[in-house]
Amino acid sequence: MSIKKITAAVLAVVMCMGCLSACGKKTEEGKSSSSEKSSAGTADTKQEVNMEIRDISSWELVQEMSVGWNLGNTFDATGDLGLGNETAWQPNTTTEDMIKLLHDTGFDVFRLPVTWDSHMDENYNVDPEWMARIHEVVDWGINNGMFVILNTHHEEWYFPTEEDKAQDIEQLTALWKQMAEEFKGYDEHLIFEGLNEPRKRGTNVEWNGGDNEGQLVVADYAKAFYDTVRATGGNNEKRHLMLTGYAASSTRNALEQIWLPENDDKVIVSVHAYLPYSMALDINGTDKFDENNTEIDSLFYNLKDLFLSKNIPVIIGEYGTVNKDNLEDRIACAEKYIGYGAENHVPMIWWDNNAFFGNGENFGLMGREAPAEWRTPELVGVIIEQGKKYKS
Repeated sequence: MSIKKITAAVLAVVMCMGCLSACGKKTEEGKSSSSEKSSAGTADTKQEVNMEIRDISSWELVQEMSVGWNLGNTFDATGDLGLGNETAWQPNTTTEDMIKLLHDTGFDVFRLPVTWDSHMDENYNVDPEWMARIHEVVDWGINNGMFVILNTHHEEWYFPTEEDKAQDIEQLTALWKQMAEEFKGYDEHLIFEGLNEPRKRGTNVEWNGGDNEGQLVVADYAKAFYDTVRATGGNNEKRHLMLTGYAASSTRNALEQIWLPENDDKVIVSVHAYLPYSMALDINGTDKFDENNTEIDSLFYNLKDLFLSKNIPVIIGEYGTVNKDNLEDRIACAEKYIGYGAENHVPMIWWDNNAFFGNGENFGLMGREAPAEWRTPELVGVIIEQGKKYKS
């Protein structure tokens, strides 16, 4: 029996207990007019979407982005609650007003983390009601002028070993074929991210960048995702795809092993980096931002060396700082970190898990109760200001 199957039940309990944690966003030619955009509604009333997609590189695409926001602890919740998963880890149902607030504030990227595992049957068919709800929220992002990143998130069925690889890829390709077909008609504002943080869960190599086996199997996952989406044709031949390394790690040894296709300029490297770690993510760490800490500098050195210098774009899909009643230090960190991102045209997407207080990973920015509002408007203001600093 594989390690993955032995630990599945335990992992499910752990994920539920950790529900307040981090993982842890026209009418010109080539753009869609509002009359071309439609909402999915329900699985029985879904209207066909047929947008024109621009033939531009991902390097050009990310120049149009600045900063983004994650709808965390929502559709990424695990368990077998059907549509109830949306409020399993936090109490608020997602509304279009939340997406409008993002756009009106100045965010232009909306990352939609989704866990599909418990919404698939034994033949890997996705529950139509779940797909329709995700489709509805994607449309809210698109219709409100956002770039939308749609992913697979807490998928506990993938465990990157050679033993598990074949089954994992079978399920991964079945899932992405359905997702790619569902959203085939969308333009370049919809981006697919194949994997979230694929890693050997519960092992001593889970978060250190991984071992060689894990890194190579994750590369095979990425290739399977890429080939599956491209094979569905239509706009997916030009779809911008985010490719992830082991655990989405920012360590150099993991970044060096990210699989990228040859002769395809419509791919983006996906990285997660909560930096500086002791302040940003470690709830028992410091609450002070040390301007002399070199973790952010080292990250961008590696990103430039491995990718940016070769015109390979990068998106930091998750970052943020835990609320330790240290607003001034969080602002100082955002000024430096997001400023570096903007200067290098690396869009950065804040992880918002709708958690604000207590001894936990409290990354919340948006109060989601109607009417939605920003709980820390000073921090949000700095994020927007820094993110647009170098926008072309």
